[in-house]
Amino acid sequence: MNKNRWLIALSAIAIHLSIGGAYAYSVYKNPITEQMGWGTTEVTIAFTIMMGLAGFAAALFGSLVEKLGPRKSAIVAAVLFGAGQAGAGVAIATDSVVLYWLTYGVLSGLGMGIGYIAPVSTLVKWFPDRRGLATGMAVLGFGSGALLTAPVATYLMEAVGISNTYFILGISYFVLMIIGALYIAPPAVNTSVDKYASASKGIQPLAQLSAREAVKTKHFWMLWAMHLVNVTAGIMMISVASPMAQEIVGLSVAGAAAMVGLMGLFNGGGRLLWAAASDYIGRHNVFVIFFVIQLITFVTLPFTTNVILFQLFIFLVVSCYGGGFSNLPAFASDLFGTKQLGVIHGYLLTTWSLGGIFGPIIVTAIRNATNSYVPVFYLFSLLIGISLCISLWIRFDVKKMKKQQKEDNASKIGDVSTIS
Repeated sequence: MNKNRWLIALSAIAIHLSIGGAYAYSVYKNPITEQMGWGTTEVTIAFTIMMGLAGFAAALFGSLVEKLGPRKSAIVAAVLFGAGQAGAGVAIATDSVVLYWLTYGVLSGLGMGIGYIAPVSTLVKWFPDRRGLATGMAVLGFGSGALLTAPVATYLMEAVGISNTYFILGISYFVLMIIGALYIAPPAVNTSVDKYASASKGIQPLAQLSAREAVKTKHFWMLWAMHLVNVTAGIMMISVASPMAQEIVGLSVAGAAAMVGLMGLFNGGGRLLWAAASDYIGRHNVFVIFFVIQLITFVTLPFTTNVILFQLFIFLVVSCYGGGFSNLPAFASDLFGTKQLGVIHGYLLTTWSLGGIFGPIIVTAIRNATNSYVPVFYLFSLLIGISLCISLWIRFDVKKMKKQQKEDNASKIGDVSTIS
């Protein structure tokens, strides 16, 4: 069957849009604590388990995803994530917080991790000429999932109750993910995709490495370290943006709520726009831009008193956070090829879990110890400065490797001409 690569992209978006609904978790917190009498910490643990497990699941099951292929992997993800969401409804109905952790936390987390990486390496293969745009489209779906789920879940909880909301959404996620899974597939050999590959001037992979070979390179760990800092800074900002803005520049509660909503747009939009831009200016340059923007932002924020400027800085950081996720697999494919991209991407996504843990812990600990958010900015300025140095180093290496690649290709063409 001759498949359309844009429908493949749409299938990937359907999968990511479903698992991205988990980012709307905050709308469940108050209704669950009020109805069930569970503590805020108990309710939050489920989300912590899910997000922490998602990144590590991507690493643990990356090789399995490569072995099963995108279709079977996405089906497995649909079963796990759908069962986790619907199972949360059972936990609410039976008043079992432990079951809630196991379903919403563990099952959904496993489904999210597998569902996140399943379509990405496939999209990269379908879009060799626009690897950034391809991954950006999928990850945009993930970043935008909460925008759809939040109002729907809020309406359903008021109309049919919390349990039935989980049942309805669990089934809906499952159906949407299955629809995406049944169409998604890697391109067949010698298909029309080859013409796009030949048109991808200047962005051919610099190597074709296995996951085992990739993790032994310095570039893997440089990319890992850069993404860890980018994720930690972004999640830190997301976790405290509202109280931080109210405390530092006196933003009203309503204004802070509006700002948080706009952050979702910059998170999702940054995933697509930064990824699309990387196809033209290079992934290595995009990461340099990320850290320049964030370094200026974190150095300037302690002295910023203008409400609009303060919010603009936050939006920029969040857009870099989203853009990092969409550029990560594309950058990995540039450096290591698509041979085992799903596995390599999974290993790199351990930064997602670690950043989700470190970001909120760091900002909370510093805020409690100093009664101020200002020292947080100085610490992250240091971390981002180090990351900027790493990004410049990897940029230098990439440019040198591309130059060598061009010389090797020219030499091969010369040899063929001599023979003929």
